[in-house]
Amino acid sequence: MAAPKKGRGSTGGQGRPGRALALILIAMVALTGGMFLSGHTTPRLGIDLAGGTSITLKAKNQPGKPDAINETNMNTAVSIIERRVNGLGVSEAEVQTQGASNIIVNIPKGTNSAQAREQVGTTAQLYFRPVLTVTGGGPTPEGSASPSASGSGTPSATPSAPETASDSKATPSPSATTQGRAVTDGLKKDATPTPSADATGAADSSGAPAASETPDAATAALEKKFAALDCSDEEARVAAGDGVKPTDPTVACSSEGDAKYLLGPAEVSGTDVDDAKAQFDQQRGIWLVSMDFTDQGSKKFQTITKKLSAQQSPQNQFAISLDGEVVSAPQVNQALSGSAEISGSFDQQSAESLANVLSYGALPLSFTEDTATTVTAALGGEQLRAGLIAGAIGLALVVIYLVAYYRGLALIALLSLLVSGILTYTIMALLGPAIGFALNLPAVCGAIVAIGITADSFIVYFERIRDEIREGRTLRPAVERAWPRARRTILVSDFVSFLAAAVLFLVTVGKVQGFAFTLGLTTLLDVVVVFLFTKPVMTLMARTKFFGGGNPWSGLDPKRLGAKPPLRRSRRVNARTDHPKEA
Repeated sequence: MAAPKKGRGSTGGQGRPGRALALILIAMVALTGGMFLSGHTTPRLGIDLAGGTSITLKAKNQPGKPDAINETNMNTAVSIIERRVNGLGVSEAEVQTQGASNIIVNIPKGTNSAQAREQVGTTAQLYFRPVLTVTGGGPTPEGSASPSASGSGTPSATPSAPETASDSKATPSPSATTQGRAVTDGLKKDATPTPSADATGAADSSGAPAASETPDAATAALEKKFAALDCSDEEARVAAGDGVKPTDPTVACSSEGDAKYLLGPAEVSGTDVDDAKAQFDQQRGIWLVSMDFTDQGSKKFQTITKKLSAQQSPQNQFAISLDGEVVSAPQVNQALSGSAEISGSFDQQSAESLANVLSYGALPLSFTEDTATTVTAALGGEQLRAGLIAGAIGLALVVIYLVAYYRGLALIALLSLLVSGILTYTIMALLGPAIGFALNLPAVCGAIVAIGITADSFIVYFERIRDEIREGRTLRPAVERAWPRARRTILVSDFVSFLAAAVLFLVTVGKVQGFAFTLGLTTLLDVVVVFLFTKPVMTLMARTKFFGGGNPWSGLDPKRLGAKPPLRRSRRVNARTDHPKEA
């Protein structure tokens, strides 16, 4: 007599549930081991739970550009600031606009957060300007001659190897009068009006000399500004180059404030830099920033260095000006092209910061730090405790319901919830260093909501099994026949939940994305747990006397479920009725 064929639902799962359990056990051990080996045993927390800094940046009106503060430039600034902060590995930094001219930046407390705070409002306007003269950082005494070169301990910068440049410190000129005459000639040349200039004589809104202003007047005004500049005053140092166009000469201070410069028009800008990275020079034992120019930038750099190499010190120097401050001013002895290095009093952090802002480009607007508020974790901690209490109450109610209604089946549901919790926790802990995921209050809410989604999957499967038992089947075939129907319902339900989470993640910003991400992650894990744990465990439990025998406390007692007579007996009776002769 041929053996009866297995039902479609019993294939594989009934005979080999241990394989699925072994697979999920291996995954849990691997994730837990990876969590401990990586040293990240807790999920990374967001600003509302860990504390941090909230900064409000206010856009400033641009000289000669009354419409510069617009939606396009603000969104571009948000994108650049976000890339800068994320480039430093800061987790869950939030950057978003507020109103027409404000940007809110939330930086969680942790690694590189202080460095990120320094970069958020840095405009990163980089220019290479020829040095006309350089003196000490203090104001020039009244009655002195035109500014002359003097030794000043400015940071040095050198072009990249194999080209070299001498130390950036300017040497005293043989004659202050001769030096001053050279500078004055340079300023007059820069201030010469162009044929296309407006002849009305109105001054430019940036504060630069108008085209109709005489070269002598422009030179005198700039020299007066240079003489009065006190680089030891931080506000004066920052404001020295405000409102100056790249095509105009200007004054500037060194970033340390120990030297001030009279600079010619910009010859190369930051947009001509293709890439920048921080490097440690083993030979000199210093940190530096290496820059590669674009093709056009390389030509410009070659032109300016060729011109400067024919000048005497300090006019053979070019100043690397970042946001109006001179970070380096190397001397040039030959024409250079291709790439350059900025070196000086850099440590690893400052070199990486400068390379980071240069790599991601300059902001289209200038910003001032309107407010900076330190956010403590106390308020977030209270909200978290309240959320966890609410989650615990909800979980307790679910457990009470499962025990009261499903009795012994509640044990399988609780074990499945425990497995889901372990997988969720370990994955969140590993995603922190991997992709910068940080757990915030909305993400915690997403995890709490997922408890209901996971419990719903168990209930769907348990009810399908009970339906099969009510039809008169014993537990083992009921478990296998109920699975295909329950599986379809669970997959459809989880697909809808995951689709909602994905849409929410894509169309929202900030903390709401944390809720969507956690909800989507736990929905995927629900499918994994139900397929690889709940179903195999249910198959194994069906073989036990407690569940298989229909114990009243198992939740699968045929009498309590109102089961029909066994199907096999019913078929025999029908067969005898239809064929009385065979009886």
